[in-house]
Amino acid sequence: MRRIILYLLMVIAIAVSAQDQKTTKLVYQFDIKEMIAPAMWRQTKLAFEEAEKLGADIILIHMNTYGGMVLDADSIRSRILRSKIPVHVFIDNNAASAGALISISCDSIFMSPGASIGAATVVDQSGEKMPDKYQSYMRATMRSTAEAKHRDPQIAQAMVDESVYIPGLIDSLHVLTFSTKEAIEHGFCEGEVNSVEEVMEKLGISDYTIHKFHPGAIDKVIDFFLNPFLSSILIMVIIGGIYFELQTPGVGFPLIASCLAAIMYFAPLYLQGLAENWEILMFVVGCVLLLLEIFVIPGFGVAGILGIIGVVMGLALSLLNNIGFNFTFIEVNDVIKALSLVIISFFLSIGGSLYLSSRLLGFGMFRKLVLTNDPGSYRANLEEKEKTELQLIGKKGIASTVLRPSGKVEINDDIYDAFAETGYIEKGTEIVVIRYEAAQLIVGLAG
Repeated sequence: MRRIILYLLMVIAIAVSAQDQKTTKLVYQFDIKEMIAPAMWRQTKLAFEEAEKLGADIILIHMNTYGGMVLDADSIRSRILRSKIPVHVFIDNNAASAGALISISCDSIFMSPGASIGAATVVDQSGEKMPDKYQSYMRATMRSTAEAKHRDPQIAQAMVDESVYIPGLIDSLHVLTFSTKEAIEHGFCEGEVNSVEEVMEKLGISDYTIHKFHPGAIDKVIDFFLNPFLSSILIMVIIGGIYFELQTPGVGFPLIASCLAAIMYFAPLYLQGLAENWEILMFVVGCVLLLLEIFVIPGFGVAGILGIIGVVMGLALSLLNNIGFNFTFIEVNDVIKALSLVIISFFLSIGGSLYLSSRLLGFGMFRKLVLTNDPGSYRANLEEKEKTELQLIGKKGIASTVLRPSGKVEINDDIYDAFAETGYIEKGTEIVVIRYEAAQLIVGLAG
């Protein structure tokens, strides 16, 4: 009998211990305290994935935002609605515009004294109201989200549309914004709280541990490389590297620098969800077309023009927050800014490359490869060059590069700059020096 009693007591103790462990809730806290943008959407995905791996019982969003981009807010809203873990939000001051949409997608809303929620009209960067197609999308999204969480869809729509009239609540002249007490009164807030601890009390949870989301090192690196100033520098390195490599054919440092800059430019944009696969492909195809135009196709025509367009558009479109080929919610100002950044960086790179190519070889170990600044030495070199090349008139050789129409020729095992009289001569073609003009050999096809 004693053994049976001891056994029963042991079973009860284990059950109580297991029950105690089970009642300790894991609360996963995720902060939204900045503009809703691609970076926030990416962090949301990471946070929800981590919460699921940890087996969190609750996800608590600590919010204070004035809103942001509609597409990213809609993505966050959809992720919350799909979550198998209950999601609650603590609005600590503001949940405006996109923040309001995210908030009403949560299972419960708690607000601090003096906080507000609403004003979800879609506006551009200058604060001007966007056309009705944008508002229509936002109205429908707010309604459907409110319905999914058993909140009044008409009130949700009134946060977007100033034409909605709700007797005793709002006239038809303004969009709706709730204070904390108003939100509680109309079912858009479950309680007024001052802290996360009070949120837990309202939820009836006394035994819990909190795990907070912290952006990793890679997220900080991505944010660093998304700086517009750094993006412009990377574009300059990409273009400048290609230019220098064309001046000195062969895989060298300029090409390596250009490739590394392209990786540092596109990788953060791709991870942030900005750069699409087809936009990166457009840039690569543009580079290939430029190389074909320079080394394969005679003259400068369709391939060269398409190559420049491909490079510029690939770089610019990667800065826009479009989804696939859908540019519905992309503002004209964003397109202009992206194109301006790329085009200005493009011309600065070309200008800087021309300057460096004329100056770089005149320093240090490369000094002997260029003419010195001494006028006498320059004249002597020029006279010697002219004397030597005048003696080549009538001599035959081969084109050591493609002449389009300028290039290089080889005569008696020496290399000279030359200009094709016919406009285009293939590499390896036999040539003859016709005359010496403007300090340059003029050559034609050997008869």
